[in-house]
Amino acid sequence: MKKLVIEPTNETPKVVLDREKNLFEFSGNSLPEDVINFYSPILSWFDEYTKSPNDETKIELYFEYYNTSSSKMILKILEMCRDIYRNGYKVEIQWHFIEDDDDMIEAGEDFSHSIKVPFKFIPHSK
Repeated sequence: MKKLVIEPTNETPKVVLDREKNLFEFSGNSLPEDVINFYSPILSWFDEYTKSPNDETKIELYFEYYNTSSSKMILKILEMCRDIYRNGYKVEIQWHFIEDDDDMIEAGEDFSHSIKVPFKFIPHSK
């Protein structure tokens, strides 16, 4: 599978999806004007990945901010991870957040309760 790398802008996150290096990372802001257009190649990549995933998949999420339409796309990605997990593969979601960002902590907890795969919450300072 070819890796997918999307460089960040003020409105879109950096995305690195590299099966060979077992690196799956999202970082920055996600508030694209056209959320479907931005996330379509990411969802397509994950759809292909779910057909033959690595034995272990660790998704690292370093969102600073995302809008409601982005949260729906993030949930779709996490649901694909849940499917991988349900098929017997090891999956871990790492939710990185700024220590005092209660909104981002709560958002991660909501995702965690929705998809029911191992979640690790990792605080960091600004």
